[in-house]
Amino acid sequence: MRIAISATGPDLDAQVDPRFGRCQYFAIVDLETTELEALENSSAMGGGGVGIAAAQMIAGKGVEAVITGNCGPNAHQALSAAGVKVITGVTGNIRDAIEDYKSGKLQASSQPNVSAHSGISPPKGMGLS
Repeated sequence: MRIAISATGPDLDAQVDPRFGRCQYFAIVDLETTELEALENSSAMGGGGVGIAAAQMIAGKGVEAVITGNCGPNAHQALSAAGVKVITGVTGNIRDAIEDYKSGKLQASSQPNVSAHSGISPPKGMGLS
């Protein structure tokens, strides 16, 4: 089983990025082998529709679940339509998020947890360079 985590960096010590569509990286992890594929989010700096573009890219990677801080309605709908579970409200580092998922501490969200276009401005203290 493969999962994707919105990440601030390309390794397991990076933090879960609170933004799905505009995260810097996606950490794609095979839970059986613990193999990590760090995928730079090419949609992050785009205009509109970045959540949908990121959702399509992630769904195309064959993941079964996405772990993130926040997910808006368009991205949530695109992921759900592709059969990908969406888990929101997650903070901390990627390594801990994986362990929490494996132990059953994280549950799928049935709806988005933020409004459309909420990820346009970077969160406080996470300015883009």
